[in-house]
Amino acid sequence: MSVRAGVIAVTSLALEARIAQGPGVSVVLCNEAHHLAARLGSAVARGASGIISFGIAGALAPHLVAGDCIIASAVRYGDGAFATDRSWAQRLLGAIPEAIHAEVVGSDTILAHPTQKAQAHARTRAIAVDMESHIAASVAHAHRIPFAVCRIVIDAAHRTLPPAAAVGLRPDGAPDVLAVMRSVLKKPSQVPDLIRTAIDARIAENALRRVRRQLGEGLGIAAGDDVALELAVA
Repeated sequence: MSVRAGVIAVTSLALEARIAQGPGVSVVLCNEAHHLAARLGSAVARGASGIISFGIAGALAPHLVAGDCIIASAVRYGDGAFATDRSWAQRLLGAIPEAIHAEVVGSDTILAHPTQKAQAHARTRAIAVDMESHIAASVAHAHRIPFAVCRIVIDAAHRTLPPAAAVGLRPDGAPDVLAVMRSVLKKPSQVPDLIRTAIDARIAENALRRVRRQLGEGLGIAAGDDVALELAVA
């Protein structure tokens, strides 16, 4: 597939970055939201045919399970929503027939408890949440380049993310084993939730690898895709 310049995949985990990397794709890995916009803006300045938010997400809709793939139609944040590129989204859906096409929402904090997820779902009607898509959408909108979202559910809406999951990453996106161990020692009762999270993480990883193979070079973008990045305020 021919692309004008490399697609930039936005990730927060080292595992996501390794899976996303490939022909026609570069990666901006950042798990600190306050740095992501600047890093992504610098990457775009060097040339990009599009930005795709790629990785895992938390489910908000109760029917979603670990491993489900979501191709976003828009990313909600605050009182507005960034539309994704229609042509790119349709191409992603064609490559991943089992994917769900719906809105996601960006969050500045982890939604760890089912109550938080239920409230976010009721407020936005978005089916999933992550912490990078709204920032990536904003940068893409500012630079007038195509934007897409491909996310795999890791935690279902009824699952509780244990405290160890929130402290389990180093700045480079790799697992922080010592931080996880300290968290478990501080709160041993989280172990069952941590084991369930680990199982769901493996399911999500396998699904993300499968989706990446389905998308191929350039992560589904094509030269000449029309840009549909208008800011739509609900």
